[in-house]
Amino acid sequence: MTTLPRLVVLVSGHGSNLQAILDACASGELPARVAAVISDQPGAFGLERARRAGVPALPCRKRKAQDRRAYDAFLAELAAGYAPDWVVLAGWMRLLSGAFLCHFPGRVVNLHPALPGKFPGTHAIGRAYAAFGRGEISGTGVMIHLVPDEGVDNGPLLAQHDVPIYPGESLEALEARIHAAEHSVLVQTLAHLCRGSTTT
Repeated sequence: MTTLPRLVVLVSGHGSNLQAILDACASGELPARVAAVISDQPGAFGLERARRAGVPALPCRKRKAQDRRAYDAFLAELAAGYAPDWVVLAGWMRLLSGAFLCHFPGRVVNLHPALPGKFPGTHAIGRAYAAFGRGEISGTGVMIHLVPDEGVDNGPLLAQHDVPIYPGESLEALEARIHAAEHSVLVQTLAHLCRGSTTT
């Protein structure tokens, strides 16, 4: 019997992309299983999504006095306990240091709601929307990339999807379309990775 690849998913908030992963695993669209979900926010709804799916849900808040690298090393130890083939950052809002990344070389996958080289960091959708309003861009998008180091949203690209911005569209409407694109592209990319290939 083939053993399905194991995913550990890191979330900081609502967890809609986690839900897309859980649903795709349940349907067989994604040939993998979520071994654990970890959140730096104990109240994150993503943890509740994990519990409802019967997946270990692990709060792991950084203490104020805790050194960043010490926290990341502890986080890596926690994740490693579930023997992940892939670590998926699905709405994880902390920049991971080498103290975490060195434990999973070439196996940390991040989702970012912008195109490569555009709007790295937080509030990417809002910043793209404002840039569209200034006439600087005609659209935005979603990308999936590997996280080899502490660079911000600039690792090796696995997949991208363009999302146009329409004149008169509200920020909320744009956010909804980008989130829908995220769910699809993330699941497709993880499915390719779990089948031993990468997207282009």
